Amino acid sequence: MTTPPLFQHTDARLGTFALRALDPAADTALLHGWVTHPKASFWMMQEADEAEVADEYRRIHEHPHHEAFIGLHEGRPAFLAERYDPSRVELAGLYPARPGDVGMHFLCAPTGTPVHGFTLAVITAVMEFCFSDPHVRRVVVEPDVGNDAVHALNAAVGFEIVEQIAKPEKDAYLSICTRERFEAARTALAADAARTDRTDRTDRTDRTDRTDRADGTDGTEMTGRTDGTDRTARSDRTARTAQGVTR
Repeated sequence: MTTPPLFQHTDARLGTFALRALDPAADTALLHGWVTHPKASFWMMQEADEAEVADEYRRIHEHPHHEAFIGLHEGRPAFLAERYDPSRVELAGLYPARPGDVGMHFLCAPTGTPVHGFTLAVITAVMEFCFSDPHVRRVVVEPDVGNDAVHALNAAVGFEIVEQIAKPEKDAYLSICTRERFEAARTALAADAARTDRTDRTDRTDRTDRTDRADGTDGTEMTGRTDGTDRTARSDRTARTAQGVTR
């Protein structure tokens, strides 16, 4: 039986993202391939076998303050997300927790055909999911100090690095994003995307005009060919899967 999604978010360019509850038994083989992939080194489960992966996600499933979810892109598994109470899990005793704090991790599935902007769309969807709970005021994360890719993504959605902390398994940057900072970052990202879309449309129009003049063809004929190319490109992008990125 298909597990229904708990949350759904639509990205204007990349389509629908959703999260469903993780099933430790049914999802173990899928998760094992993701968390042991070379690109998932910061997930720190590189050497785990399937039984160990099953045990870890069974433990999370049974934990009262930690949850795991399979993320879907256009209905297909594409990322892993975790949500937890940072005052009790991961950061207990390591920072001054406040009511309304929630922690999160995410991991995109590995792929040989990465899609530009996919990981940003994933972290945005996960943040939307966290803040869909009206009681959540801040999202708190603790990425490895060496995970430059995630630091950039975190900054893009509104996180600020508070300080470096020492955890048993790693040195991490304690980073916090308030609801207000996320909403401001989301608005800025939407404006950037709109500007990029306008620029792309202008560039395509300019190229079409130049080709028309060079070939001596009329605009209607060239526009028809351009539309067909655009539809093919969009289909190609939609068919691709997630870029592997870790916490």
